[in-house]
Amino acid sequence: MSEQKKSPYRKIILLLWLILVVGGLGSIWFIIAIANGTFGELPSFEELENPKSFVASEVYSSDDVLFGKYYVQNRSNVKYEELSPNIVNALIATEDIRYFDHSGIDLKGLFRVFFKTILLRQKGAGGGSTITQQLAKNLFPRQRFSNPFDIIVTKIKEWITAIKLERNYTKNEVLTMYLNTVEFGGNSFGIKSAAKTFFNTTPANLKIQEAAVLVGVLKGTTLYSPRRNPERSLKRRNIVLSQMKRNKFISDSLYDTLRKAPIELHYQIEDHNQGLAPYFREILREKLHHWCKSNAKADGTPYDLYRDGLKIYTTIDSRMQHYAENAVKEHLTELQKEFFKHWKGKEPWGPHKEVIDLAYKRSKRYNNLKAKGLSADSIRKIFAKPIKMKIFTWKGEVDTVMSPLDSIKYHKHFLLTGMMSMEPQTGHVKAWVGGINHKFFKYDHVFRGRRQVGSTFKPFLYTVAIDNKISPCSKVPNIPVTIIDELGREWTPENSDTNWNGKMLTLKFAMANSINRISAYLMKRFGPESVVNIARKMGITSPMIAVPAICLGTPDLTVYELAGAYSTFANKGVWMEPIFITRIEDKNGNVVEEFVPKRVDALSEETAYGMIEMLKYVVRRGTGGRVRYRYHLNNPIAGKTGTTQNQSDGWFIGVTPELVTTTWVGCEDRSVHFRTIKWGQGATMALPIFGKYMQQVYADSTLNIYQGDFEKPARLTIEFDCDKYENQTPDDFGDEFD
Repeated sequence: MSEQKKSPYRKIILLLWLILVVGGLGSIWFIIAIANGTFGELPSFEELENPKSFVASEVYSSDDVLFGKYYVQNRSNVKYEELSPNIVNALIATEDIRYFDHSGIDLKGLFRVFFKTILLRQKGAGGGSTITQQLAKNLFPRQRFSNPFDIIVTKIKEWITAIKLERNYTKNEVLTMYLNTVEFGGNSFGIKSAAKTFFNTTPANLKIQEAAVLVGVLKGTTLYSPRRNPERSLKRRNIVLSQMKRNKFISDSLYDTLRKAPIELHYQIEDHNQGLAPYFREILREKLHHWCKSNAKADGTPYDLYRDGLKIYTTIDSRMQHYAENAVKEHLTELQKEFFKHWKGKEPWGPHKEVIDLAYKRSKRYNNLKAKGLSADSIRKIFAKPIKMKIFTWKGEVDTVMSPLDSIKYHKHFLLTGMMSMEPQTGHVKAWVGGINHKFFKYDHVFRGRRQVGSTFKPFLYTVAIDNKISPCSKVPNIPVTIIDELGREWTPENSDTNWNGKMLTLKFAMANSINRISAYLMKRFGPESVVNIARKMGITSPMIAVPAICLGTPDLTVYELAGAYSTFANKGVWMEPIFITRIEDKNGNVVEEFVPKRVDALSEETAYGMIEMLKYVVRRGTGGRVRYRYHLNNPIAGKTGTTQNQSDGWFIGVTPELVTTTWVGCEDRSVHFRTIKWGQGATMALPIFGKYMQQVYADSTLNIYQGDFEKPARLTIEFDCDKYENQTPDDFGDEFD
């Protein structure tokens, strides 16, 4: 009887054991099946070794300053050694206090979640995911769940991936990878971008309270954003601080002090229009696009500028770039005031109404309205209606109410600039200012913009003369010279300054004071083809027509070309291609390519030295004299001013033994300009930028820029000392003036 009573319990016990064993074995089989990819592939060993995440490519200056990024996600990776202990402690205290004790899965935490969160429904009991599990989720994102079964499979996949990550990486590496992958909002991915965006600092320099803010943001990038929801962010920060106190990372007294402190943000979303050298970075972007298309990674696919975390090391010096931008702002702020006064009550484009009409039809607003099918009359009415907008001023952006048409007219008044400074011996570009504000004026005037160069072209003509063994001290009568072209047309240029007409002038004096008649004499003697040929040797690639008028500077050239060409004089006759990239590294620091400039032996050392002597005279006694008497730059400097017809363009090129700097100033449209030579000449418009720039460069002892004289060749066959040459007469030139 008792055995019969026991049998039902025995069956129940056996059934329970059977369920337990089968369930256990089934669970083990289920986990093994997931691990083997039966329910979808898991990350491979290679993927764990090289997890994919979009990493921004970074641009560095020659003095190792990060000054630009190209990205889809603004993420830059750091190493563990670059992390402040504050961010590590705040993260561990808040997210995973047993991080250094588990192997990817925190069983104690899982049991807490099961009993408190699932069974007891306690909302504040916390989550069970470890930092390693969260990293697994970040590196290998979840698919959308279609049913509860998918949730279970995905969670187990994350556990398995977390364990694999722990086996492949050290704890410090896992923690660093996590901080490099998480999103902080404000288009900041990873701790490096977040520290810069929210606090304008680096991960190594994060303060305790700053670290607490960023860790707090991880719970909800919008909900706890210190910019969008400062009160919630403050409360969340204090929760993180309390966790740090609870886990003995900070003392009670320090906690009491920090929790009372406000959040001090230095918030700035990285914007390509802002920061150092925006025009340069845009030109660099174009160059890198071409480079990426023609260079492949190990897997055969081309590099992706926005995702592959390239490190681009440039020749730009951040200090010199800063000085260049300062010089532009300081000078053009004042010159623009004069321009507004000069044209007060008048339209500077005068009868050239097509300037405004063309700008109107090229505007993005016009083309958007036209694409929507609006009629010409409707578009004009929209452009005439005042609206809220931002406009550029030298004091900063201004919110105003203005019609779009008036906005176009307003911005057409502004004087623009292009400036480039380079080392003649290396070809390295050290500073690049392509305009006055990249947000409002996108066009680059260093590499893209071609403008008429005026008298800055004359040194090419004089180079031909020196190369033909004519001394700068040779005297020529300053009388009209007529050149007849092959079609029988006569060309007789006149001087802008008549004070020296009819006098005997040395070539040195003639170039220093831009005497057009002497230029015509040399052109008649040597021909335009020889001038074009010498300019080509010196790196000029823009179109040039070999006509006599070229000697007065009719070609349209770039700032980039002229800086490179004039560097030939300072580099003893050797043209070095201006370059702005030294090397490119992949995200792991491997050098992918190094760059060296092209080199051409364009001139003899004697010819180059002769031109330097003539250009020094321009600064000492000619049109470049303001370099000395206004900017007090009394060290040896060679230079050349340039002014084009109607004062549309003002140029100055300054040459020192270690730096060549080209500056251009003018309006977007050539029909908009100063009406008088006083304000429109190169010495007024462009030279001051060079003067202000070099003052700052020389004042910075860390740059160690040489201020001595140019090196003289050991042997000279041409006389450059005009005191010894003073008895030379024009008769030596034969019958060319008959």
